[in-house]
Amino acid sequence: MSFRFIAGADDFLVQRKARGEWDEMAQTVSDPNAMEIVDGQAGNVDEVSKAVTQFISAIQTISLFAPEKAIWFKSVTFLADSVTGRSKGTLEEVERIQKVLENFDDASVKVLISASPVDRRKKAYKWFQSTGESTFLEAGKDADAVITMAVNEARESGIEFSSNAAQILVELTGGSARLSLEETRKLVTYLGAKGGKITPALVGELVPSLGDSDFFEAAEAFYSLDLKWALAAIHRHFFAGHDARPLISSLQNRNRLLIQLKVLQQSGAIRGRVSKSAMDQVADRFGSYFGSEPGKSSFCVLTQNPWYLGRLSESLGKISLKALLEFQESFRDAFMEIISRPGDQESIMIATAVRCISPLTARSA
Repeated sequence: MSFRFIAGADDFLVQRKARGEWDEMAQTVSDPNAMEIVDGQAGNVDEVSKAVTQFISAIQTISLFAPEKAIWFKSVTFLADSVTGRSKGTLEEVERIQKVLENFDDASVKVLISASPVDRRKKAYKWFQSTGESTFLEAGKDADAVITMAVNEARESGIEFSSNAAQILVELTGGSARLSLEETRKLVTYLGAKGGKITPALVGELVPSLGDSDFFEAAEAFYSLDLKWALAAIHRHFFAGHDARPLISSLQNRNRLLIQLKVLQQSGAIRGRVSKSAMDQVADRFGSYFGSEPGKSSFCVLTQNPWYLGRLSESLGKISLKALLEFQESFRDAFMEIISRPGDQESIMIATAVRCISPLTARSA
């Protein structure tokens, strides 16, 4: 029989997509009682067996009040690379599903199966993928996809993101699709019926740093060269009870990456916008000079996500290599000053921002 199969690594994205298609199915079924949802979440083989039995029973039970029927096998978890997913009993239960779907030919019964996570190496996954009408959703931490999702969510309410506010929001939420959408809805609600734009400053003010990145609003504001925003962001950083040291660390980490990107741009190794293909070429030419780095590090531009580097590089047109080197010295001086004056952290960081940003903004003016 024909069936719809939706899978992916992010349960939120998978169920969101499946819910949309289930709602479309509902419009083709005349009797709501002819629509049945079976929970596919299972923590052990016994739970897998119960879920599969219920699913098969739903397929084989004829609706008494409608000529058509729809079944959603929702949130299937036993196609994953897990202890339950690898067990012999689970594999046998999956084969039961396959046999039923192969031998059932009632076109009036529509079947939707959503699964997350899944092991794409398994025969079971490949069978569902090749036999049904299949969609695989990439990981929810694909930044570009999450940004697009947040922008579309706001647009449905008549709200637009301005500048790079959407990128900032996604980074603050650690690239999580679920958190990004929830924070977008919060911002839309805050703006209310009057509408308006979601600005980088508004995101920085209302969205907490929920992800696992070293992102701080003050760093974003600093490198935008918007002194008013930078000073307000620094004040919010300390008002929230944070220390100066992680802020300095965040500024230094970003600055190191910008220095490397600026050198690569000036040397012609990167032309135009930073992209994955451009960074692959840089790795081929200069990878040996960076050594082997086990994970992400601001000391090695090659360990960073190309999308993230592309976003950082947007500020490089306004900042010279000389200024970036002076920034690094200013951050060092601020750290040493804080050691001797620990009670004046906010004033020291404000003075640092003024000292770094003012000459650049005065020059452009």
